This record gives sequence, C-alpha cells and structure tokens, in this order.
Amino acid sequence: MERILSGEFEVTLDDTGRINLPRRLRFLENDRVIITKGADPCLWLYIAEDWRNVLKDIVVSTNPYSAKDRDIRRRFIGPAQEVEIDKQGRILISSHLREFAGLTKDCLIVGLYDYIEIWEPGRYKSYQISEDEIKNRLEEYSNRIRGSVEE
Repeated sequence: MERILSGEFEVTLDDTGRINLPRRLRFLENDRVIITKGADPCLWLYIAEDWRNVLKDIVVSTNPYSAKDRDIRRRFIGPAQEVEIDKQGRILISSHLREFAGLTKDCLIVGLYDYIEIWEPGRYKSYQISEDEIKNRLEEYSNRIRGSVEE
C-alpha cells in the first residue's frame, strides 16, 4: 500500500507538548517517525524509512569541509529526533523544536506527499502567496515539465 501524506488538519498542542495525528494519517501509528526543523519556520515529520533516504541525499550531496554544507547538515540532521507514536496517535514535540516553529497551542498539519509540515497557523498563513504569484509559479512549473518531456 502506497502511503500518501496529504491534507490540511487543525490540531491542538497539549500542555505536555503532544499533538494528535489526524485519523486520516493514523496509518503512521505502526511506523517510527522523525521530526526535525523545516526549511521554513515549521517542522518536518518523516516516516523513518523515508527519512533514511532524505538523510542519505543530504550526506551524499554535502561536504563536511564546506561551511555552507555544514549549515545544511546542522539545520536538518542535527535537530532530527526519532519520535514514538503512542496508542492514542499522539507524538511528543520537544521544547526546542516547538520554540523553533513557534508552536504554542493551535497547530496546522500539512501533508506534502512524502512528509508532513507542522505549522503555527499564523506563520503558515503569512507564508501563503497571492493568487497572481501562484499562477506565475504554476506557469514556470508547466514550462519545466514541458521542457523535461521534450528532452
């Protein structure tokens, strides 16, 4: 069964720093998950199996002797933590990851096919682009797709 992570879900962070995974994503309960800082001010959550592939890509494509590459490793690999999913479908988010993402109470889970982003809703809204901008980006994307098909 192919696991596709998609949808937007509003969840609440409890007093101990846990969130409930939405029922639609509960197939993750049998998996270990990895949570780390995202490229934007949000958290990324990967199924452990998928994280190994991401980790390999980062390590193979970066050089520990390059300052810029070490920054990339520090951003994603350094803070990554394996998280247990309890029987109620909850995950514990460490205090330093919650602080990084600005998570206090209300959270938004966004499924992006092979990983999940966890956002503070106000931050997520501020990162949304205008309709005109999305049309421009879709046009650029369309051109890239056409270019790769024509090759």
